[in-house]
Amino acid sequence: MQPNDVKALLESRIENCDFYIQGEGCNFQVIAVGDVFQGLGPVKRQQLIYGALSEEIASGALHAVSIKTYTPAQWQQAPENSQA
Repeated sequence: MQPNDVKALLESRIENCDFYIQGEGCNFQVIAVGDVFQGLGPVKRQQLIYGALSEEIASGALHAVSIKTYTPAQWQQAPENSQA
């Protein structure tokens, strides 16, 4: 699996969210930015992403996924955001 594959899966399953994916094979780092995370705690945010990738994780197509989630306002201050 390639980063673009993971991005396409997430974009088709979670609306109004931007995804930045790094990694290769079955190990990926996911950064997700969207209003969908507003009002959700860290665990619920992670569950939203894991839920969208549950088939691929269960099949072994994805093995290790690290996730960081932000609202658009949080993303403006995030160290991963090269425009911050």
